[in-house]
Amino acid sequence: MILGHFMRALAQLIHLAVQAYIFVVLIRAVLSWMGPMPPSPLIVVLRRLTDPVFRLVHRWIPFSVIGGIDISPVIVMLALYFIDNLITGILMGYAGRLSAGG
Repeated sequence: MILGHFMRALAQLIHLAVQAYIFVVLIRAVLSWMGPMPPSPLIVVLRRLTDPVFRLVHRWIPFSVIGGIDISPVIVMLALYFIDNLITGILMGYAGRLSAGG
């Protein structure tokens, strides 16, 4: 029973972290549409949080830039939604079985 509650809390924590990162990716994408900006602390933090993942997408998916438009934020967000649903679904299902006693 306690393990079930722990699994449910872990699933919710993972969901919250993934949703927060999706929000960071979305902010970075919107700010990139506004053109060149002077480097502010916010921009530096956003780049440090998102650039490593965007570089992976560029390396693995060569068509992530189409006609000069970088779609890597969209690819990252879709992948994160998939991972979020998969992991939290598995953990919540397991937590439900543990809480039910079987």
